[in-house]
Amino acid sequence: MRQLGLRVVESYKSVFGDGYSAVATASVLPQMLSPPSQDLDAKIEYLLKVLQSAEYIDGIYAGYPDGSFIQAVNVATNPAWSQALSTPNGTAFAIRTISSGQAPPAALWRFLGANGVEIARREDLHDTYDPRTRPWYRAAVEKKGQVSVGPYVTATTKSLSLTLAVPMGKDPQIVAGVDVLLEAISRLLSKESISENARGYVFDDRGRLIVHSDANVMESILETLSRTGSDGASISDETDPAIAPIRTLLYDRKGAEGGIVLFTVSGQPYVAQISPVEFSGLLTGNAVVIAAPLDDLVGPTDRLLAKNLLTAIAFVAAGIVAAIVLARLISKSLFALADEAHNIGDLKFEGRRLPHSLIAEINVLARALGAARNTIATFSLYVPRELVRRIVSSGQAAAGSADRQEITVLFTDIRDFTTISEEHSPEAVVELLSDYFELLNETVERHNGTIVQYLGDSIFGMWNAPTRDERHVENACRCALAMKAAVDALNDASQRSGRPELITRFGLHTGPAVVGSVGAKSRQQYTAMGDTVNVGSRLEGMNKEFGTTILTSGEVQSNVAELFQFRALGHARAKGRREEIEIFELVGDRSEKGIDHTL
Repeated sequence: MRQLGLRVVESYKSVFGDGYSAVATASVLPQMLSPPSQDLDAKIEYLLKVLQSAEYIDGIYAGYPDGSFIQAVNVATNPAWSQALSTPNGTAFAIRTISSGQAPPAALWRFLGANGVEIARREDLHDTYDPRTRPWYRAAVEKKGQVSVGPYVTATTKSLSLTLAVPMGKDPQIVAGVDVLLEAISRLLSKESISENARGYVFDDRGRLIVHSDANVMESILETLSRTGSDGASISDETDPAIAPIRTLLYDRKGAEGGIVLFTVSGQPYVAQISPVEFSGLLTGNAVVIAAPLDDLVGPTDRLLAKNLLTAIAFVAAGIVAAIVLARLISKSLFALADEAHNIGDLKFEGRRLPHSLIAEINVLARALGAARNTIATFSLYVPRELVRRIVSSGQAAAGSADRQEITVLFTDIRDFTTISEEHSPEAVVELLSDYFELLNETVERHNGTIVQYLGDSIFGMWNAPTRDERHVENACRCALAMKAAVDALNDASQRSGRPELITRFGLHTGPAVVGSVGAKSRQQYTAMGDTVNVGSRLEGMNKEFGTTILTSGEVQSNVAELFQFRALGHARAKGRREEIEIFELVGDRSEKGIDHTL
């Protein structure tokens, strides 16, 4: 029942989908923007191609605000057109055009063969058709969007039809429409029968029966609409006693949700597959229903079940055993992949062998995860790994979040790096810088700091962000001293090996700054901004003026004066800053032996 319901719904959507695609395409064709008889050949060519490719479309047309109209109908698939128009022999299609340039407007019918070649033409002076008065035109213009109208009985062929209409995108006063014969839907439902007593139905959003798989019931719907103009809900339920119970199901919450539903008809149990239908905002609330007596379906099944019960039990038992074995194989591999995913999330890329499984899907997942690990590992070389960890762990991963807070900043620079670059090959400089930056990066991370940026041969480090550090000033000072000692050791080794020395200067400052993710929506950078950052950078540059290595501000010295040895250098004015900065040289750690505490 479910498979049948899905198949019927797909066929139902396909029928109306062809029509909707046709008018949607027509609504954007430039040739359709001009009324007949402008671009007439192009209009006719498109309308004919639509009819030739979609057998369920009865007619396609376009109405214009001046009353002009063009219509193409499929005479071959709906013989009622041939009778109504008295078409010449061999007519497969008919084209009607109404031009507003004539007074009164006259309709001209062209009759074409299956190959699209015109056979004859006829003028109808008594045709008073005006598209502007038709429900499909008015509804589309008022809504300024796609609409469905019907069901209704067509005036010319007396066929049961439903219209889809779409206004032109560039001129909503021009509307393209297409007619779909509901008799064709009835034949489609009749083909999809699962038993002798099964029936197919289509109800609209108001519970009106608009399509039935029985041709006699369709005749009743057509007769009722032709005689009274009322909707299909007014036909006698005696024509099919299942109509009233099914309509009740559609109003019921469970039935409205769709699926398999049980109900009774005159005391006999029935089963129905209810499938709501909607596409492109049209036919909202429509439902396709396939219903059949329960005995038609359950009787053969009961006999088959009794015959194969023992076989089924054996298969179930074997399936349980196989499932346990398979589950163990899957779970073992999945746990290994989950561990690897956690490691990737923690930015740990140590070489680990991904599991190999007998299940192809697990291997596909493992290869995808391995590729993701390699990609992220490569990307992490260009983004400070510890910075990413700390941003995520501190909850600041949201792009654009920035807050004002106290931080300590550290700037470094290599003295005469331009000269070094000039005197040595680029390969040698890059190799030396790689060792140098690796040394500084390890030192900063060891002292709970974060390298925010590499600025050429310089670095910009920060403490107390993205993770909080109550001892951020102390840790930054200890880091600066440790970095100086590490660079001195590196320079000793470089001197012995003939490589240039990298004399490094440091600047430290603490204070408030705006910290967080800044930049464009498509690319963010985690950084700090404000006067604190500028002062830290200026202090590093002032080492050259004072002949020092590590300069700090008075704010740093006042925070950790009892822990470190400083030498006061007075006040100085930094470039671009009006207020003077109190400057100190960071000499050493008071806790270390050999430091002269009298300086």
